[in-house]
Amino acid sequence: MKEIETLFLVDDDDTYQYIIQRTLSSTDLVKSIRIFSNGREAIDFLESSLGNPDLIPDVILLDLTMPIMDGWQFLENYILLKPRIGKKVHIYVVSSSVDPSDVERAKNISEVSDYLVKPLTKQKLILLLSSLV
Repeated sequence: MKEIETLFLVDDDDTYQYIIQRTLSSTDLVKSIRIFSNGREAIDFLESSLGNPDLIPDVILLDLTMPIMDGWQFLENYILLKPRIGKKVHIYVVSSSVDPSDVERAKNISEVSDYLVKPLTKQKLILLLSSLV
């Protein structure tokens, strides 16, 4: 089975980062995982990587509630960068919010592939990533 080259996890929860990293490491679906604790770190990395498509992720798992730059602000900045990224990036909002307005807002952003509610189980994560490879 082909694997996803790079996945970004943008989430400030250390425990969640650890669980997702361990879960992904136990599969053969993702070659490289980069973790960012807020949207600013991820946007800064993307901006600095624009000339190197190998550093641009195939998938981003994005939390909405984070310090410094939240998921909504990340998406606003990503939309501005998108024309210069040069490849398709699948962005999944992964949030504990079940607020219908958050779900609707995310689904109205064309760059968002889907809205997933935490906790993201191993089975759901495998199904999601398997559909992309």
